[in-house]
Amino acid sequence: MEKAKIAIVGFGHVSREALAAVLESPDMEVAGVVLRNPVKVAEVQKEAGEIPVVTDVKELGEVDVAILGIASRAVPEVAKKYLEQGINTVDSFDIHGEAIMKMRRDLDREAKAHNAVAVISAGWDPGTDSIIRTVMEAIAPKGLTYTNFGPGMSMGHTVAVKAVEGVEDAVSMTIPEGTGLHKRLVYVKLKDGYEFEKVAEAIKQDPYFVHDETHVYCVEDVESLIDVGHGVHMERKGVSGITHNQRMEFIMSVTNPAATAQVMVSAARASLRQKPGCYTLPEIPPIDYIYGEREALLRRLV
Repeated sequence: MEKAKIAIVGFGHVSREALAAVLESPDMEVAGVVLRNPVKVAEVQKEAGEIPVVTDVKELGEVDVAILGIASRAVPEVAKKYLEQGINTVDSFDIHGEAIMKMRRDLDREAKAHNAVAVISAGWDPGTDSIIRTVMEAIAPKGLTYTNFGPGMSMGHTVAVKAVEGVEDAVSMTIPEGTGLHKRLVYVKLKDGYEFEKVAEAIKQDPYFVHDETHVYCVEDVESLIDVGHGVHMERKGVSGITHNQRMEFIMSVTNPAATAQVMVSAARASLRQKPGCYTLPEIPPIDYIYGEREALLRRLV
């Protein structure tokens, strides 16, 4: 069996977990790690061992899929560069709403033009939770679905806070209030010379936070607050045909980076089974995410 060659782009929490997940996948092999910051190459190379660490994917030779373990706001530009080279991309872009749809349109054109596949927003939300919401709506087409996150650390929100001017370190916690409403508790360590009130206001006005009740706290030590556990509780109450009061729920508690990374690796596998274009997870047959012979999988799953 010829194994798919996977490049890991970035080397943060998710990328490290993605590297481990690829190494555990019998149908994949790691082509190497790609860093955008050359200053970090030597440091990451020590951790990666014999796995090549480079600043340009072209240095790795043939690559089938690039897993983009980078900040969501960097994904549209970086994904385009890989697609232009005919390399499939997988990301965990987590800015919900129109931002996903715009990126889907843009990357769909790019992927088709270069005979490649982009799988976007391939985390657990958006991502596998999106698939669960789709299944729930198939069972009860009319009704309401509530997605309740946490309590836990949001990686996307944490990255967004760290990018705010004046923030040296930060962590953002998501606290569910029920019926899809949430509080954001943000803990920041300031750089010298910055006023906490101004930094806090900039955080609250960021698109990641502007729609939620957000509380910002100034702390001396962020590291002691970090727990990467997270979870989701989805509930739907709706109507099947003319029958009301159909209730269903889905509960998941995870270590956030590991769950996100595994979904991305599974999506990388699925990308090799799709026609050129850009896809969100609900658009791909679920069986394409799983390693194994199709008939054997169907015997087990159906």
